[in-house]
Amino acid sequence: MDLAPFNTLGVEATADQFINITESSQLAALFREGFFKKYNPVILGGGSNVLIKSDLIQPVLKMSIPGIEVQNDKEDEVLVKSGAGVIWHDLVTYCVNRDFGGIENLALIPGTVGAAPIQNIGAYGVELRDSFHGLKAFVPETGVIKEFSVNECNFGYRDSIFKNDLKGEVIITEVTLRLQKSPHKIEDSYYALREYFQANGITEPTIKDVYDAVVAIRESKLPNPELIGNAGSFFKNPIVKSSVYQKLKAEYSNMPSFEAGNGKIKIPAGWLIEQAGWKGKKVGNVGTYKNQALVLVNHGGATGEEIYQHAMNIHESVKEKFGIELAPEVNVIP
Repeated sequence: MDLAPFNTLGVEATADQFINITESSQLAALFREGFFKKYNPVILGGGSNVLIKSDLIQPVLKMSIPGIEVQNDKEDEVLVKSGAGVIWHDLVTYCVNRDFGGIENLALIPGTVGAAPIQNIGAYGVELRDSFHGLKAFVPETGVIKEFSVNECNFGYRDSIFKNDLKGEVIITEVTLRLQKSPHKIEDSYYALREYFQANGITEPTIKDVYDAVVAIRESKLPNPELIGNAGSFFKNPIVKSSVYQKLKAEYSNMPSFEAGNGKIKIPAGWLIEQAGWKGKKVGNVGTYKNQALVLVNHGGATGEEIYQHAMNIHESVKEKFGIELAPEVNVIP
């Protein structure tokens, strides 16, 4: 099976076995057949946060479980359950159109709902965990469905238990969010949002205004994967001690930053990469996007190994210049 259509970087790789999962009962059937004892499959959602370095010997399970359902509809809040295969932006649009607030800042983040908790996706001052209620996941070792509460997910900055202790140990099948009805709490502290509202004469933004702003900003900065292969932000924004930041700030007075709590500072990785001379740079078939240095792009025909090497070259360059090690945000599949 050609995997190029199933990863947004457009890497041409193959898998010997490809199974499309549209309901959790398929996973149970595979368990009864002894599939999980024999294989350690690669789990794919929207393929937007992965780099496939080479052809895959192990089977691929493509999570395509559909469906959005409103539950526990109360006066001030509502629970919304979604299948793991639903496109994340489609879920955000569904909720905003029904005036359910909490995830509007996460509009246009690529990928599926099932992948969102793994990464604890976040943007413009909001993270998934802020609205997370719970999820269900299939456990290949036992064949059972396990429920996870927000505390059991160990959410961190672009991190969760599913990237660490339970990596490869569970398969997320559905996610439930707790969202707010009007009056909503609007998160518009990011400069880009405030700038957008000022330019458009919006003084009291609604969740729809935030949604529209985020979509407009992301579309202006990020390339469309349908036009040029990319996986969105390739690296995490590094978080450093305040003392480290102050030392760098003394040398680079225009260095942007955000408070990260506990005496730590978040520095935009895109700025670091740009200062290291990589913005818009093309090496062979791989490049760094001209409008956002945090995004690596496949100009056509790039192998997974090429893209990985390009990323590692950026990593070493930033480390040499700033003493900061960038960590990949994408999941690298060997």
